[in-house]
Amino acid sequence: MPKPENFDKLTPDQKRQARLEAWINHEGLEFKNPEAEKGYRERAQMFADVFLMKKPKRVPVAVATGFYPFLYAGYTCEDAMYDYEKLGNAMKKFHADFLPDAAASAGLYIPGKVLEILDYKLYHWPGHGVPVNVSYQCAEAEYMKPEDYPAYLGDPSDYFIHTYLPRVMGALAPWKDLPTFTDLLELPFIPWAMIPFGLPHVQETFKKLMKAGEISLEWAGKVAEIDNASIQNLGLVKYQGGFSKAPYDVIADTMRGSRAIMLDTFRKKKEILEACDMNVPYMTKMPYGAYSWGAAPTVFFPLHKGADPFMSPKTFKELYWPSFKAVMLNLIKDGMIPFLFVEGSYNQRLDIITDPDIPAGSTIWYFDKTDMKEVKKHLQGWACFSGNFPSSLLKTGTVDQVKDHTRQLLDDLAGDGGYYMVNGAVLDEADADNLHAFIDTTKAYNL
Repeated sequence: MPKPENFDKLTPDQKRQARLEAWINHEGLEFKNPEAEKGYRERAQMFADVFLMKKPKRVPVAVATGFYPFLYAGYTCEDAMYDYEKLGNAMKKFHADFLPDAAASAGLYIPGKVLEILDYKLYHWPGHGVPVNVSYQCAEAEYMKPEDYPAYLGDPSDYFIHTYLPRVMGALAPWKDLPTFTDLLELPFIPWAMIPFGLPHVQETFKKLMKAGEISLEWAGKVAEIDNASIQNLGLVKYQGGFSKAPYDVIADTMRGSRAIMLDTFRKKKEILEACDMNVPYMTKMPYGAYSWGAAPTVFFPLHKGADPFMSPKTFKELYWPSFKAVMLNLIKDGMIPFLFVEGSYNQRLDIITDPDIPAGSTIWYFDKTDMKEVKKHLQGWACFSGNFPSSLLKTGTVDQVKDHTRQLLDDLAGDGGYYMVNGAVLDEADADNLHAFIDTTKAYNL
């Protein structure tokens, strides 16, 4: 089904329904056989039902994958980022052997060569700063200095070009010598502004960007091919569409860093609020770069610095929530569904996030360590929720322990609908029998 001609005139609920129907009807997808198409429709409908807080045909189950598919296939974590053939083999084997309802995207595994070319400093990755069988590690630092707030607030794009990107990508260090593009207003200014582009060290940055672009384009094609195989051959669904961040996390995660942002909470509260407000339109626009009509109309937000250990409820309500809520409401008005991955715990946030300004049935909350019985008390009938199955149990537990814990969560949470099963944190290591038990027990559960 095409996008309705009168889409802009629809209500937010009607827009959401139209987007979900386009996803369920698999616009643009061709399946290997009728069974795969039937399976896709059923799985997409189950997820759509729980997103809208309805009781599904059965509880759908997903696996939040880290690097486990590669270790399961006999490869290294490094292989996932440097070998397209192994990337495809591992993802196809994982999905075919375990058959969760949702497919994990090969796009989670970034091409390591691109990071090398850019001399990317924000993360260590397998074989580059951490061992070949170890996941990513954030190399947190103050890439944005406390005195940088005025420059960032005054012109964020100019700040990124001249200051932030040269700090986080060694290959772009010469960009600090680039002109300020808003100066290019009159004929006499043009040649003076072009001089930096004639300098060899600046020209080298664009050669590296072009090479990184070529690799990324090739990688994107391979990712699409791998992902489509799981959908078209097995009938699995991709239930994550676009991607965004809470405005506070934009500053706190990879610009100021944990320690600095906590100090800023007391020393630069005004600047934090201004920066968060400034980021609202950027974070509203960001998801549409990855979303196209017919894809899942969800916008995935990994929530970080708003977790219980990082700030008090008062600070959360004052600094984190208002701008984040504004982004969500903007997306909800357009029929998109914010999909909130609450990393860590939100035990002290449940009264705040169940905000009456956020319409019922318009968000998805995926919890890592929050008390799920309390989650149900607060969110039942207001939003879809999931999570808090301990990924560690899939590695260290027994099959019986996994089955028992899975059934207990389902008994506690699933009966009224609006719930799906997923592990609480991304899975880097697991016992295959335990993972089978987790998935199969969920599929066999009777609502």
